[in-house]
Amino acid sequence: MIKIKSLSHGILDIPSYEIPGGITTVLGRNGAGKTTLLSLCAGVCLPDHGTVQIDSLPPRSLDIGWVSEFPDRNILFDQVFNEIAAPLRFRHDSIDQIEEQTAEISERLLITHLLDRKTRTLSGGEKVLVALASALVIDPILLVIDEADSHLDSETAWRVQEAIRSHPPDYTLQSSQYRDIAAESDHVLFLENGKISQDDLR
Repeated sequence: MIKIKSLSHGILDIPSYEIPGGITTVLGRNGAGKTTLLSLCAGVCLPDHGTVQIDSLPPRSLDIGWVSEFPDRNILFDQVFNEIAAPLRFRHDSIDQIEEQTAEISERLLITHLLDRKTRTLSGGEKVLVALASALVIDPILLVIDEADSHLDSETAWRVQEAIRSHPPDYTLQSSQYRDIAAESDHVLFLENGKISQDDLR
């Protein structure tokens, strides 16, 4: 369970809330606090007040995959293979493990043809898929996707959902521009002016 207590940061103000396992889509207008909430749950930033805990632990103590809505901010290395493999190298996995897991996640996302490409030659949508592969390759407990599908066509956005469901993390938090994707989520959470105005915990 992701437990939020007395959380405030910028516009965000959530006294208490619990997010169950599965895929949760966060909806709301621009400026509602979606990115702030996702960033706090991912440990990208720390709250001004209150806490976020994932299975009773702080986010920064766990393996968490993060995909930003801005493709260029997701990419750190000059070759696609190196970008996807980087989290495994940081974890000091063996060469065989790195090659096997990088190949496996690339196949799941249908991007094996990109592995030898320079990241600077990728389109925005391709960068999102590579960033997603890099986020998923470590089997994170939480995957956070912040409106990354704004750079994807509907077909590719659904491919991403299928890839997540084929080997899901314990928790996935995402904001999406596609209402039909939200409708297929396990849970939907609505933010308005930094507050949870409504939810659908199915």
